[in-house]
Amino acid sequence: MASTTTTSDADRDALLACPTIPLNNGMKHPAIGFGTYKVGFIPASASSAVASGSSGGTEKTAEECVSEALEVGYRFIECAEFYGNESEVGKAIAKSGVPREELFVCSKVWTTTIEKGPDAIRAQLEKTLSDLGTDYVDLYLVHWPVPGKHVEAYKTLESLVEEGKVRGIGLSNYAVEDYLEIKEAGMKIPAAVNQIEINPFLHRKNTIDFFKKEGVVLQSYRSLRDGKAFEHPTLVKIAEQHGRTTAQILGRWCVQKGYVFMPKSVKKERMIENAKVFDFTLSDEEMEELDALTTPEAIETFQGLYRKCVNRDTSKDGTMDGVKMDITAD
Repeated sequence: MASTTTTSDADRDALLACPTIPLNNGMKHPAIGFGTYKVGFIPASASSAVASGSSGGTEKTAEECVSEALEVGYRFIECAEFYGNESEVGKAIAKSGVPREELFVCSKVWTTTIEKGPDAIRAQLEKTLSDLGTDYVDLYLVHWPVPGKHVEAYKTLESLVEEGKVRGIGLSNYAVEDYLEIKEAGMKIPAAVNQIEINPFLHRKNTIDFFKKEGVVLQSYRSLRDGKAFEHPTLVKIAEQHGRTTAQILGRWCVQKGYVFMPKSVKKERMIENAKVFDFTLSDEEMEELDALTTPEAIETFQGLYRKCVNRDTSKDGTMDGVKMDITAD
């Protein structure tokens, strides 16, 4: 399918008018957003940096990429302390001329800051706000449920809502059991979202159904599986039937399920392509076919990753200290 780096007015208007998903705090969350992980900068403990032995800058800056995303029509920008590029994102927002009220900005506080406690979290939020050039974020999330620390972190986020620096709060990479730990400790402000990996190859239905029943919206990261499944025969077959790309099939599956779709790309033509998911529908049979792509091995791999990452970059990195070994994995 031919793509172009020029955004047509119709494409841009369609993205600007994308559907929204209601949150439990009354806010409306855009159904699609632009993810900024590894955009312009690769964090030192990112798996690709560890594998290659290098971290730092990439060929295209985050400022350039986010500027293009805003130009294309994305208005939900997904950020994080860990991504190491919030100041670049802030420059792009400032130069875009897009009014702050038209943007939906989400950030996340990293494990190292969570471990240090409330004062460090407050200081990090101030840095995030300064870097992004805004006086509030729409959503602020606990990036990982750091054992022994994440409940206190969530309570700090609740205070930040009361102080007006954060509009809504939520979770990222939380298992059912992590969420229940906060709930049992007295959750004053319900979590609006849980940002987890969701795609047809990792569709943890029991976990997703639990959070849906709790009124928590699922934000999907790795929605496109980092491009590693674009040649999968099931995806290729469905894409051909619709005259679409496999990326668009993955995106459509995500939005049709009611999850927030957060594709990321450093290429403008891909940003445009990824957003074209609201003008066609997959059949029930096609959805079921895609649902069937999650294997027991994928669930097992996820569980191993969860155990490794909850202590990532903290003083307990590399240990199973405090890690929940028996979570709802599927």
